[in-house]
Amino acid sequence: MSLSTPSSVPLARPASFTGNTVLHHLLSRPLAALFLLLLVDFFAIPGFFHLEIRDGHLYGSVIDIVNRAAPLMLAAMGMTLVIATRGIDVSVGAVVAISGTVAAMLVAGGQGLGLALAAGMGAALLCGLWNGLLVAALGLQPIIATLILMVAGRGLAQLFSDGQIITVYEPAAFFFLGSGYLLGLPFSLFVVAAVFALTALMMRKTALGLFIQTVGINPVAARLAGLRTAALIFFAYLFCSACAGLAGLMIASNIKSADANNAGLLLELDAILAVTLGGGQLSGGKFSLAGSLIGALIIQTLTYAIYALGVPPQVTMVVKAVVVFGVCISQSSTLRRAA
Repeated sequence: MSLSTPSSVPLARPASFTGNTVLHHLLSRPLAALFLLLLVDFFAIPGFFHLEIRDGHLYGSVIDIVNRAAPLMLAAMGMTLVIATRGIDVSVGAVVAISGTVAAMLVAGGQGLGLALAAGMGAALLCGLWNGLLVAALGLQPIIATLILMVAGRGLAQLFSDGQIITVYEPAAFFFLGSGYLLGLPFSLFVVAAVFALTALMMRKTALGLFIQTVGINPVAARLAGLRTAALIFFAYLFCSACAGLAGLMIASNIKSADANNAGLLLELDAILAVTLGGGQLSGGKFSLAGSLIGALIIQTLTYAIYALGVPPQVTMVVKAVVVFGVCISQSSTLRRAA
């Protein structure tokens, strides 16, 4: 019997070389949207890609965009895992306010920097513990469970600060997290890269990523297959609050103060939007950490362009909504099939 391939049967072309593989890649549309925004900025904003070195630090519009997007990228990474489990966390902004306020209070009160940062992260982890227990253990709807902390959390932050803005004057090391530089680049970028690398390592090199995806696709089947779905969901909310807490410390460090009223305000909505722009599905299962980072960059690039072009404040949100709607609708599977 001949084992050769019959001449009448065409050999399959490797998927890695097909154009459709590139076009249907999860990151193709977010990257295309980011590229188009950068292209518009290149032609509309003089010197947009100009970079210069001052005092050993790299400065420029692109560096500013990435630096300002760092807290959102952290929040988006945490939100990615929550959404992957069919959940949602609308308390991210409140966690940002709590962690920043706690840390700023201790630093301004003369406590050690290490203690202040640990207390800020500890407060954020307690918030994640609360959300995780409500959703995973008590079975509350995620949006209801996290809405409780969204309202109460910012109120707690205001109680801690007595409704005042806490200004930090020293030590200078506290400002390094949000506004320091390392190897000529903002230190916040290294923090984001480290969190991304650690998270990607957990998702790709361990079974955790597969388990989270399985819970998002079908939680009942995952539980019947022996997965500890409650523990996985609990971890997702705990991780989300940890990322939000780190973002809160970064924001407080950058502005050298803690504003419980405005810190992280509506950040949870931008984080959810970044995940969806990056190809994540609110129905759970399908997610991309890299896509979420690209989504955060899309939002920050769009915001920068709107302000740089002098768009009137009263129409800023409308312009932002139109662009975001266009990116989201381009990811519609129904629209793609129709096209």
